[in-house]
Amino acid sequence: MNIVIAEDNEILRKSLSFFLTSKGFTVDQFSDGQEALEAIEKNNYDLILTDINMPGKSGMEITQYVRQNINSDIPIIIFTSSGVEQTELDSFDIGANEFIAKPISPAVLFVRINKLLNIRL
Repeated sequence: MNIVIAEDNEILRKSLSFFLTSKGFTVDQFSDGQEALEAIEKNNYDLILTDINMPGKSGMEITQYVRQNINSDIPIIIFTSSGVEQTELDSFDIGANEFIAKPISPAVLFVRINKLLNIRL
């Protein structure tokens, strides 16, 4: 299973990548939303993990582009440090499947990923 992580926080991005790789996933990681979006257009990913606030393109812009321009139903999990309820609602309105507030628990993220990908634990 191939996952793309778009997260500008290097420590979080690398730690999530390491964790998911240890669970058997192949992970491509990007600190810039535009670079992530270009990779999404060229590659077949099974899941997108994206932060909302990033350089290049935001997680909201990535989600909207994937849903409207690529017309893909690939599962998307958005995470953010924003605790604003409207941000979460907006994420679901544009097509996100899950929304996780930071700090992110790798164990909880793993369960949500498996649920979205219909993988038995």
